[in-house]
Amino acid sequence: MAKLFNLKNVWRGWRDSQSPRRLAMEWSLTNKAALLIISLLIAVLSSYKLLAVPDLKPKDLAPFDFIAPESALVTDTAELQQKRSDLIPRTSVQVIDEDESEKLLNQIKEQLGYLEQVAISNNNDRIGPVNLDLTEREWLSKQTDSKRRQWEQEILLVSQKMIHQGIIGTLPYDQIQKAAKFQLSPNTNVNSPSITIGSKLIADTFQGNTNLRHDVKRSQQLIEELITKQGIPTIEVKKGDLIAKKGESITPKGYVVLDHFRLINRSPRPIEWLIKFAEALFSCWVLLMIMRREKPSAKSKHAFLSLGLLLIVQFSKDWFGATISPLQVLVPPSLILSQGIGTRSALGWVAIASLLWPIPVSGIGDGRLLIAALTATLVAIQSGRMRSRAQLTQIVVLVPFISLVCQWILIRVRIVPTSSAWGKLSPNSETLVTEALFLVVILMFTIFLIPIIENTFGLLTRARLMELADQERPLLRKLSKEAPGTFEHTLMICGLAEEGARSIGADVDLIRTGALYHDVGKLHAPEWFIENQENELNPHDELNDPYKSADILQAHVDEGLKLAKKHRLPTAIADFIPEHQGTLKMGYFFHQARKFDSAIPEGRFRYKGPIPNSKETGILMLADGCEAALRALDPKSTYKEACSTIRRIVESRQIDGQLKNSSLSRGELELVVRAFVSVWRRMSHRRIKYPTQSKTTAYPA
Repeated sequence: MAKLFNLKNVWRGWRDSQSPRRLAMEWSLTNKAALLIISLLIAVLSSYKLLAVPDLKPKDLAPFDFIAPESALVTDTAELQQKRSDLIPRTSVQVIDEDESEKLLNQIKEQLGYLEQVAISNNNDRIGPVNLDLTEREWLSKQTDSKRRQWEQEILLVSQKMIHQGIIGTLPYDQIQKAAKFQLSPNTNVNSPSITIGSKLIADTFQGNTNLRHDVKRSQQLIEELITKQGIPTIEVKKGDLIAKKGESITPKGYVVLDHFRLINRSPRPIEWLIKFAEALFSCWVLLMIMRREKPSAKSKHAFLSLGLLLIVQFSKDWFGATISPLQVLVPPSLILSQGIGTRSALGWVAIASLLWPIPVSGIGDGRLLIAALTATLVAIQSGRMRSRAQLTQIVVLVPFISLVCQWILIRVRIVPTSSAWGKLSPNSETLVTEALFLVVILMFTIFLIPIIENTFGLLTRARLMELADQERPLLRKLSKEAPGTFEHTLMICGLAEEGARSIGADVDLIRTGALYHDVGKLHAPEWFIENQENELNPHDELNDPYKSADILQAHVDEGLKLAKKHRLPTAIADFIPEHQGTLKMGYFFHQARKFDSAIPEGRFRYKGPIPNSKETGILMLADGCEAALRALDPKSTYKEACSTIRRIVESRQIDGQLKNSSLSRGELELVVRAFVSVWRRMSHRRIKYPTQSKTTAYPA
């Protein structure tokens, strides 16, 4: 049993070594929480209509033909509601508010008290509650107490009458004063001081105030009485009538009839909601796993971009409903993701966005959605291969044109029966052309936004890689002039790394660009590196200090990162600078230091890292280590001998733990070894030796 158990462990070890080791997503807890929140929002938008929310609303496109199941006289609730809205301004019933009435009456009493003080003081210059002229002041001062009390009671009685009739706050002063004069003395002289003072007092108190309030119940009762007199609007429906046709907009009257026959689902469906919610949440997780598979070192920003686009698309679907074109929401994001992250991630996004449709698929037309999904798939595949922005502009013209032709063939030529789900939706040619032109505008805007999205989310598109790989760029030109040996070494490694990446399906453009910049840090002191040294003079021999020599070697990594930051190289390119050295040991200087101190720790003579975190940086590390060995091989060496030499270097890197995070499997490493040897064979092929002519050889005339 023990022997069998050991064999089982051997089998598991071999199997694990053949499969790529994927990095765990080293994202912060905050980023993971934010991604979870976005995923939950996507799930809610995709499923909330199953929780007591009508699955249709007026102006939505009918998902299928609705037929009246029986004859009925349906109350037109839409028109009835419109009538109620029109009657509201004309049917506001107001009643007397007793509290406000009491306040107004108390104010009148206070004003009369002030007038009494004016009369008692017998001071014509005293300021009273109202403006009194000389005649009014004289009259007020001559009144006895009993007459003044009688006059005050008359004013209070008139005020109560007016209050019980209702005081409107918007009446002007002169209108209130005129009414008060009439109430005080309808038949006598209205210009007598007793009348003018009383009317002024009442007008000053009531102006701008009201004792009326709106009575909702009586107003509603009045509205219903008026509607009953005018007649309640109804819709007559006969059995078998077509209420709404598939693909056409549902009218308000049609929606009322559908609601009457309970053809609009309003009841909660918790089981369906839970399934839809879980499906959307699981889809978000699948999308992240696809990204992880395609790019093991994907950043959290990339996940935010893909899920953020999905959230925007889901919101657009829900907000615009069936009026939005599937092409407009599926194609632009697929272009962005295929350029910035990868084709597989873009294809996964298109599949998930096509399946997670908040409204019934038939509501927008099965065929149109399928055409949009196929168009987005084509964009994802083709744009992932495009290597310049000029090629991307071709999509702006070709994709809308192709989709326009396909929809026209599908809808106008009727390659499928009209009665089928494909043939029900029939937008006119003008609508199709408008959608195509709008898609052109959106794609143009998307291409314009791609450079901004690159910087914001740390993406690296094919076009950007091609631009960075241009050897006429200032940093690369400086490297070729000031460190020609390093530049030639870089070009040699480029050939090896490209072939190695091509053999396992890795990103060739990324590794080519990364290889060109991996040693730019040697510009700080090119003469300290052997490939740039002339006349066999080595400054390290004169320095004779292994510690300082090791620091100089490490400095080319540190200085390279500084140059990458200065020249704004993308993070994915800058990662090649430290990761191509990883934490390798500087063997020569370590052994030199051991001669002086046998206890020196090995870590003092290792690069700071990090070790390669992607297939591309792992391949570059191997290419950097194998380049010198391949140059040293005898051109007469056999293929087997060359492979053996490369394998020893690869195995030493594995034993040292340099490739454990690169996700390179054993099978892929073997393919890389063979790719390196094939490059070496091309470089060291034999040439024909032509015989040289002696100087005395005579040639015929």
